[in-house]
Amino acid sequence: MRDRFPLLLVGFLVFVAVLGSFLVTGARRGAFADRLSTFRSEPDGARALYLVLEQQHRKVQRLQKSLEHVEPGRALVLLGVRFEGEHTKGTAAFDGSDGGVDPAKEEQEAEELEDFDARGFSALRAPLIGKEEREKLLEHVKNGGTLIYAPWGAHENPLLEAVGVSLVKAAAKLEVRTLVAAQPSRFTSGLERVETPVQAFLELPPGAVPLLVDELLEQPVVALVPWGQGRVIVIGAPELAMNKRLALADNALFWSTLSAEVAGERPLSFDEYHHGFTGQPSMGEFAARYGLQYAVAQLLLGVALWALALKRFGRQRDPARELRVGATDALAATSRIYREGKHHPHAAEAIVKELAAELAAKAGVSGRSTPTEISAALQLRGRADLARALLDVFAAAQQTHTDAELQQVARLSALARRHLHQPARKTP
Repeated sequence: MRDRFPLLLVGFLVFVAVLGSFLVTGARRGAFADRLSTFRSEPDGARALYLVLEQQHRKVQRLQKSLEHVEPGRALVLLGVRFEGEHTKGTAAFDGSDGGVDPAKEEQEAEELEDFDARGFSALRAPLIGKEEREKLLEHVKNGGTLIYAPWGAHENPLLEAVGVSLVKAAAKLEVRTLVAAQPSRFTSGLERVETPVQAFLELPPGAVPLLVDELLEQPVVALVPWGQGRVIVIGAPELAMNKRLALADNALFWSTLSAEVAGERPLSFDEYHHGFTGQPSMGEFAARYGLQYAVAQLLLGVALWALALKRFGRQRDPARELRVGATDALAATSRIYREGKHHPHAAEAIVKELAAELAAKAGVSGRSTPTEISAALQLRGRADLARALLDVFAAAQQTHTDAELQQVARLSALARRHLHQPARKTP
């Protein structure tokens, strides 16, 4: 035990360190998640919005799978997620001095660098919405679904282009703006004002309905765009969903009214797949990802490897010198005790008992069976040689009273063990 104490101490310290790390990570309450994720409790997360709607008994849930398979009629919420093919709207102005510089491209690169600095490695972990997902998403809306989309920044993307919405970047100096209802509607019922920074104003197609506009500039910030049998609600102020903005003015009331009108009794699904939460499959799903037959084959392979792990390969190793010397000394001391105490019958009985236990396993009977019963079982299994050897040892043990007789019992027992590891001889 003393030899293993340092190892146990190191293992205990590693366990405490790992446990402490998990506790500290859990205490941060979702600081690891992406910006505008409903798992994130930092000021730029959206956990408060999810909890508020949950406390109001709305059917809210987190969607952690691709948008290629969405249940019909479900209302989806995309907060700050990115699409493949996004670009910054603007004219390509070139001064012609050094080969030309595109201000729009420079601005987009600066925004991407700033975005990476704010999100960290979440920007690399979170996947973009690809072409197939976008087409499935538009098909879902066209068939009667609802999409609430809050793009980050003023980047144009194929989804907005498909529904005819353009983004006009708001000036950087326009920090917290006051938004009011553009007109009386069910989506803005009871709202007086909403306060949030605005990242982009909306240029809407014919038939679109502005919901919230800037109080001073009278530019639309939130609008409803019909698409097929469904609708897309575009929000040019994604910070409206952040934890730090939810307590301002009627911001929470806006989300409560919007969710009640959009979802009703149906679930309101917040997309977390494109924030980096992909929903890891279970071991069973992982094993059966190519078919059930492969899962069964993997199970059988695991059982075979486990069976092979129990078998030892190679010749038997000799025990260590210290172990051999100790065993020899113990045997010599035990033999002296038996010899001086005249315990020859007891020693012979112990030899027969150990031999009978070994042969009982070979005969397939209980180790508590008598030598006669074990001998009969060996006869039935075709090991008459072992049966005779056991009976010879048993008979010799019954007449043991001297050292010579005890040595004869031990010799017969050793011969029987030698026959134990040899194949059965065929009788002519």
